[in-house]
Amino acid sequence: MTTVGFIGLGIMGGPMAANLVKAGFDVVGYNRSQAAVDRLAEQGGKAASSVAEAVRDADVVITMLPDSPDVERVALGEDGVLANAKAGVLYIDCSTIKPDTARTVAEQAAQQGVRALDAPVSGGEQGAIDGALSIMVGGEAEAFEAASAVFDAVGKTVVHVGKAGSGQTVKAANQLIVAGTLELVAESIVFLEAHGVDTEAALSVLNGGLAGSAILERKGAGMLKREFTPGFRTELHHKDLGIVQAAAREAGVTIPLGAVASQLVAALVARGDGALDHSALLKLVEELSGRS
Repeated sequence: MTTVGFIGLGIMGGPMAANLVKAGFDVVGYNRSQAAVDRLAEQGGKAASSVAEAVRDADVVITMLPDSPDVERVALGEDGVLANAKAGVLYIDCSTIKPDTARTVAEQAAQQGVRALDAPVSGGEQGAIDGALSIMVGGEAEAFEAASAVFDAVGKTVVHVGKAGSGQTVKAANQLIVAGTLELVAESIVFLEAHGVDTEAALSVLNGGLAGSAILERKGAGMLKREFTPGFRTELHHKDLGIVQAAAREAGVTIPLGAVASQLVAALVARGDGALDHSALLKLVEELSGRS
């Protein structure tokens, strides 16, 4: 597997494609925004003008798209991946989408002799840049093994978690944990500031104990400075929490704290902050506390 067709060169997809180039893959990229395609070309990749051109000669196809309808359109559409990929290609979808959409794509791919994996990622923009993403993979074990070199180029923790759709289910749980943790970190910062505590020192000691987390480590400093440049946009997390709620209801599982976190993220989007990083939950906590 030497040629990779990569569709979706945004905040996450762009760095992932660049890391594949660095690892020696022949990467052909497509994105709706031409600037992203040009950037990949400057980094040693090749530019494609359509999905069909990106995947036609590929041994591996990767998509990194915003939502389930985008994946359905790009993977299953008349000019999409399955309509243009050669037989035996390995198709890896790294988007975060509904588990049932991932299963549908896998079923249709199998009918056309294409091996499909749902492989959503976690780690944010910095993780993508560093090639240190956590990747949760659903699909056949044989396809997972065949994709190992690709995953090694973009991820640090790569785990096969089960059949088709399982990767998306695990990613939904990931987004549930991240949203809840971000909200509690935001509440803690507002609480500490209200008491006049040295918040930098406080977060440092908290991160060294049981309360420590990747959220505190990666997001804490930016939250203290009120810097919310998106590593992961709030509007996308809002979409992901909708997936969590639907999947939980389908399974008959109650997620009371998750429901509250989901409503708070929805409120942040509704007030016009959907384009900010999801750590901007801090703004909402400040407003609710009368400290904005």
